Amino acid sequence: MSRSSGTGGSPPPMVEETDRAALVAAARSLIVPGHRTILGIVGAPGSGKSTLGEVLASALGEQAVLVGLDGFHLSNAELDRLNRRPRKGAVDTFDAAGYVNLLRRLRARDEEVVYASLFDRSLEESIACAVPVPREVPLVITEGNYLLVEDGPWAQVRGLLDTCWFLEPGEETRLQRLIARHMSYGRSAEEAYDRSHGSDQTNAELIGRTGRRADRVICVVASDDMAHPIKERTT
Repeated sequence: MSRSSGTGGSPPPMVEETDRAALVAAARSLIVPGHRTILGIVGAPGSGKSTLGEVLASALGEQAVLVGLDGFHLSNAELDRLNRRPRKGAVDTFDAAGYVNLLRRLRARDEEVVYASLFDRSLEESIACAVPVPREVPLVITEGNYLLVEDGPWAQVRGLLDTCWFLEPGEETRLQRLIARHMSYGRSAEEAYDRSHGSDQTNAELIGRTGRRADRVICVVASDDMAHPIKERTT
């Protein structure tokens, strides 16, 4: 089933309704032994990027590694210096050039291990060298808000992705998830609402306009068989 995303631009892309099991199968089909493929997952805050990325990486085990753009958040100290901390999460609060360089290293596969950063939401800071990506891993999944932005260093990202999926769950669903997420990190209901409809919404509108550059625009629907995905990785 498909429907118009209504994200703006001309013409608006069509949204595919599919489930996690089908997306795991699609990601698995990208795996070619001895070759590195990079899958990008994009969407506005609350669209489910991190959740889908984690599901895919868990299901694919040692054949995939998840690398998040959030690991390239500028530190709180640097955001304070730049007077940008109230807008943390906006397009100019990331190290875009650093992220581009990471993708280039991942594509080159000429290092035994590439270490990526991880964003710790409990600290609201990034942790360097927290995600190892061994050379033999065939699929890198990278997720984030701004992978399809066409300005500045961001413009180089799309060419470094082999394929890119844009998540479009519908605005009501996205906002409900986002408000719940803010509240789970200690914000009051009023603060969560204001943040979701304020700076987060400004970011979401920018991100929405980039969906036309994706290979697929996807609405993930419920799937009983993926409610508790089986991990192929041995833990």
